Amino acid sequence: MPDYGPFEMIAYAGSKVLEDETVVFVGTGLPIIASLHAQLTHAPQLQMIFEAGSLGAQLDQGLPLSVGDTKAFRKALYAKGLCGAFELTQRGYSDYAFIGGAEIDMYGNLNSTFQGGTYSESKVRFPGSGGAGAMSANCEKTIAIMALEKRRFTEKLQFVTSIGYGDGSPDYREKAGVYGSGPYRVITNEALFGYDKDTRRMMLLEVLPGLTPADIQEKVGFELLISPDLKEMAEPTEEDLRLLRDECDPDGYFLKRVVKK
Repeated sequence: MPDYGPFEMIAYAGSKVLEDETVVFVGTGLPIIASLHAQLTHAPQLQMIFEAGSLGAQLDQGLPLSVGDTKAFRKALYAKGLCGAFELTQRGYSDYAFIGGAEIDMYGNLNSTFQGGTYSESKVRFPGSGGAGAMSANCEKTIAIMALEKRRFTEKLQFVTSIGYGDGSPDYREKAGVYGSGPYRVITNEALFGYDKDTRRMMLLEVLPGLTPADIQEKVGFELLISPDLKEMAEPTEEDLRLLRDECDPDGYFLKRVVKK
């Protein structure tokens, strides 16, 4: 197999999860790249919603560097501003929320607000929700995307920015008044996770070739469920890498980042 970086693997794995003729509400960076790759390969009719208010833009002027980049409005089918974008999700027009985060727990709740200290006096401050909180509440399924690191996969979040299955109780999302079925996939550079239907706990579905479930468990701060149909993750081909590097992110704004050891 060709050599590839961790974020190239994440973007490729994210692309594979997305389906043709669906609508995905994308966050900045890797979700956009993964969606672009999907459009260029197996899902040409995949449509993206950008938080600034567009649906179905044609990204022929290059990669938008944020969800408010004017490139995200190029030849869009719909362009009605931020409130219009979120109205689409509340009316049920977004199949996926595709977001990142700093921390995730076993029930798919995400923290992208702070780590260490308190909310008002935190040691590390992250960008916050942006639109991710509303996306995870209103879109039908939530896809989370992040590097596989123990500091990210934690038993208890310090802050819940984006709702998942809450405490894991069957009616948590209904009582919280949110739409959609909730967490669907967690995509990393070494493993693909889903959720058990009965317990709503995170479940290991696929592992990178050469790795074992024990290798993945070492990088997760809570006990994982293991799928009885565990598979190896597909790896990107030379053509996939060409598309990612030359067509999706030619300047390497997101794909050339480094995973901390």
